[in-house]
Order: sequence, then structure tokens, then C-alpha cells
Amino acid sequence: MCLGIPGKVLESFDVNGLRMAKVQFGGIVREACLEYTPEAQVDDYVVVHVGFAISKVDAEEAARTYQLLEEMGHLSELEDSPEGGPNS
Repeated sequence: MCLGIPGKVLESFDVNGLRMAKVQFGGIVREACLEYTPEAQVDDYVVVHVGFAISKVDAEEAARTYQLLEEMGHLSELEDSPEGGPNS
């Protein structure tokens, strides 16, 4: 099953005209495209699916989502993915 995973935007930058970001998912940092979430800024939380931030969420919602994923045993899937992140 594919899930959108919440992550914290650490920095944003442009790559060939695309707005990108370094996003932290727990202890894992990956790049994600911010083109679908133009309102997202550094320190915001976004939901990332296959390398694209698809929505912005608040810190409390991100924490609740992580708790539910942990209870369901899905956080290990994040760590075990080939790239080690949600956009692999």
C-alpha cells in the first residue's frame, strides 16, 4: 500500500525551475517537490507521496499520523524502503 507520509520542510530550493525541499521524516531526510503545495515554507509539515508534497498539515496532525503508523507497524516500511524514504 502507498501512503502519504508527513515530514517537516527543512529547506527549500529550485531545481531546473521546480520548487523542491529537503523534508525530514523522523530521522530520514529526503528531497520532495513542493510544486503542488506552493504555500509550504521552511518549518511547515507536508504530506509527501512518491516524492511530491500533496498537502500541508499542522505539527499535531503530523504527530498523530506518525503515532497511527507506528501502531499499525508501517514506520518500519519507511525505513526498509530501497531509498530509505517515502519517495522511492
